[in-house]
Amino acid sequence: MIASHRFALLATSVFAALFLSACQPAAENNQPAPVEESTSPVTDTTHAEHDGMSEDTLQDDVNVADGSEMTDILRDYKKTMTNMHAEMLVGMGYNDPDTAFAKGMLGHHRGAIEMAKIQLKYGTDEAMRQLAQGIITAQQAEIDILNKWLASHPDAPKPKPNTIAMQQAYAKSMEDMHGDMTLGIADPMPDMAFARGMLPHHIGAVDMAKVQLEYGTDEEMRQLAQSIIDTQQAEIDIMQNWIAALQVLNSTKNSTDVMDPDSQSTENESSDSEDTDNNRVDKSTEAQ
Repeated sequence: MIASHRFALLATSVFAALFLSACQPAAENNQPAPVEESTSPVTDTTHAEHDGMSEDTLQDDVNVADGSEMTDILRDYKKTMTNMHAEMLVGMGYNDPDTAFAKGMLGHHRGAIEMAKIQLKYGTDEAMRQLAQGIITAQQAEIDILNKWLASHPDAPKPKPNTIAMQQAYAKSMEDMHGDMTLGIADPMPDMAFARGMLPHHIGAVDMAKVQLEYGTDEEMRQLAQSIIDTQQAEIDIMQNWIAALQVLNSTKNSTDVMDPDSQSTENESSDSEDTDNNRVDKSTEAQ
């Protein structure tokens, strides 16, 4: 029970930070799910258990921090993040590291798929759309693996020696991920919002997989964790290169649009000189 109380405090702190950073009003029923100590099998559930919380925290008329109206794409992303974090917090509260990883990654993967669907709805860049479709295909397959494993692997009834350390590691990873994602999804360009939001999301997945490799013992989940690291690190590289290339392109375009003052001055002087010469020619012609 000591571990449960400690995690409850930790989870409450993390969850509060998530909503404050997203500038969302906190509802009374937005408390993280309590640590489950039942040994019944964990099975797949729909998002219905989180819908009430999503509707309370993500109201249709909610505005962003600067007072402007929230765009449809940003509202979709924030709703996805809320659902994802709620489910991940349930997994973070488990006692067994392997079950905590499976349940937490399940929510994380669902969030990735929803974000990818948002990109397919709003985005136009072909490279990012292809990446989004690849994420849907790959992570749905891993969701099936996680669901099947969770159905026969209930959480431990009592905390283990490494439970607290495992929970703290997940909490830190989740908090770091949320901060960067919140900044990324607010980008006004849909394709960039996807890339900047999915990038920290993938980094968070890699961090979670590393926590599993440190604390988990189930061989199947350890293999899945390593596969996630390998796959998502490659996609991290793709997104980082795409973002960098677009930033260089935009920077180059901006620099050509803004003319150098000295060059502008020289052009003006040249234009004035041409006008003076033309006036002299006109006066000479009139004199003749």
